[in-house]
Amino acid sequence: MPLIQPGKTIPDFTARTTDGEIVRGALLTKGFTVIYFYPKDDTPGCTKEACAFRDLHGDLLKAKARVFGVSADDAKSHAKFADKFKLPFDLIVDEPGKDGVPPMAKKLGAWQEKSMYGKTYMGIVRITYLVGPGGKVLQRWDKVKPEEHAAEVLEAIRAAK
Repeated sequence: MPLIQPGKTIPDFTARTTDGEIVRGALLTKGFTVIYFYPKDDTPGCTKEACAFRDLHGDLLKAKARVFGVSADDAKSHAKFADKFKLPFDLIVDEPGKDGVPPMAKKLGAWQEKSMYGKTYMGIVRITYLVGPGGKVLQRWDKVKPEEHAAEVLEAIRAAK
């Protein structure tokens, strides 16, 4: 599916966090919600990005923002990753369905063609959505720099207030 454009309502989806909490897109109407997609738990870039969100988590909470990290890893992998790096926010389990595609990543446009060492394949790309009160997408970031991204998101939330 295509990427969600700013100004559009976040499509409804149903997902679960590592702790088993059910998250629905249609219910993201209070405060700000950050949904960031990343390729894989405990890899260098994904760890830098997660730790940046961890380090700014207090500021994000003060700004009334809830953060969700999303990858196709299973709940066990997410729990190990979150514990190892003391991540204070929820990770969403977006395991591939029967078609081999993670449903939330597909619905929100993060399942895309990628290339490495000349080989082309499908996978989750780094995309972040900032959803504002009322469920509207306020901003979308594509191909983010993991170390700097959390600060960009926090700045966008502060600017949107």
